[in-house]
Amino acid sequence: MERMLRIHQSIEAGHYPNATKLAEKLEVSTKSIHRDIEFMRDRLDLPVEYDPAKYGYYYSEKVAGFPTFQITEGEMVALLVAEKALQQYRGTTFEKPLVSAFSKIEEVLPDTISLNLSAWEDSISFRTSVNPQLDLKIFDQLAKAVSGKKQLGLQYRKPGKKKGETRVIDPYHLANINGEWFLFAHCHLRKDLRTFVPSRILSIQETGDTFQRPEKFSIEDRLQGSFGVYSGKEQYEVVMRFSHQVADYIREKNWHPSQNIRSLPDDRVELTLTLSSLVEIHRWALGWGAHAEVIEPQALKDRMRKSAMEILAIYGSDAS
Repeated sequence: MERMLRIHQSIEAGHYPNATKLAEKLEVSTKSIHRDIEFMRDRLDLPVEYDPAKYGYYYSEKVAGFPTFQITEGEMVALLVAEKALQQYRGTTFEKPLVSAFSKIEEVLPDTISLNLSAWEDSISFRTSVNPQLDLKIFDQLAKAVSGKKQLGLQYRKPGKKKGETRVIDPYHLANINGEWFLFAHCHLRKDLRTFVPSRILSIQETGDTFQRPEKFSIEDRLQGSFGVYSGKEQYEVVMRFSHQVADYIREKNWHPSQNIRSLPDDRVELTLTLSSLVEIHRWALGWGAHAEVIEPQALKDRMRKSAMEILAIYGSDAS
């Protein structure tokens, strides 16, 4: 299809390409070009003709666009919004391949859609204050290994450690969760499913072996009880109450599939969640400061109290 698209572009540009020139340019045999031309004429109903005088192919009628790529105005709008969202990766290792990808998409879009792009430029934007630091080469290797079910050997640095340790993994799934990338893989050292952060991978290589991902593996099931990426084997009913100053922020978002929000007197709200881990909800609760109160479970209340005492130890003795 890529070859036929390039043939179409050459014919549409009025270059009168012939099979020999196309075969050299596309690095295939002339027989492949003849088959492509026949497919374009017979299956895609493109008006391809050969001009003996100019020794090349041309279109005998006007062609609106390559027939395998049709797009509506609504789809174009969605594509533009997606492009805006991807602008947050400018200046990162993702910028070059993203620009290349959108350029290729632009080349095959039909000319029948008309939109005021300048209006979109001033109407929609996406902003993010934090971008993960990623080695694009390592990320590309991970993505290909996940897709090809290839076993990997890693040098992986755990948080707080200066040196990496050797791991052999079967990479199951790459997920972007709240703007951060995570790799879910079976770790042969731990003999269990583990979560890895790609930016902490120091080096990577294929072992030469492949694997079969378990049929029972599901990223949705894995993350069902998490508040982000951390999941556990316990089940906690987390109950938090928020002051009227931040109540609207709580009401306006879907924080978790299990959430239940209840209005309280004085415009306060109560948020109830069912989680399998307290790691991320603890950090999140701390971020609300005095505007959030943990009611349940006791384990989370204890963590909050311990953190409050540690913060007080840092700031409490400042007489100023």
